Amino acid sequence: MQKIAPCLWFDTQAEEAAKFYVSVFKNSKILNVSRYGNEGQEIHGKKSGEVMVVEFEIDGQKFVALNGGPQFKFDEAISFQIPCETQKEVDYFWEKLSAGGQEGPCGWLKDKFGLSWQVVPTVLPKMLMEADRKKADRVMKAFLQMKKFDIATLDRAYQG
Repeated sequence: MQKIAPCLWFDTQAEEAAKFYVSVFKNSKILNVSRYGNEGQEIHGKKSGEVMVVEFEIDGQKFVALNGGPQFKFDEAISFQIPCETQKEVDYFWEKLSAGGQEGPCGWLKDKFGLSWQVVPTVLPKMLMEADRKKADRVMKAFLQMKKFDIATLDRAYQG
């Protein structure tokens, strides 16, 4: 049993976001949708029947999406990292998750809900931990100039 499940706070888009995420990632599904009842309306301000919580799973990792109201917004202090083996994977996740969102530097993006993601080639940490600091420094210089990572460019920098 998974001990920790990230809870993502939305204003009203929890179900829309969960459906979006399960459409992007393989082996994903909506597990449960619960709705607000009549109790507590003076506190939460939601109508009876509106979506309260959506439980969903992305490749075995459980998440909770909560429609809690407009009080809190996502920021870059929390992000989800997607390790990618190939450029095709990098391109796929970058295209899907940045659509309607915002591209950032160094493999970071915000999706259309404002949630931050890092789309990272699995080879990058290996290159940056290289004992030959000249190789690692060239890779660092190359990736600091990128938004979406380009594995071929990283490899050329690594090779010198």
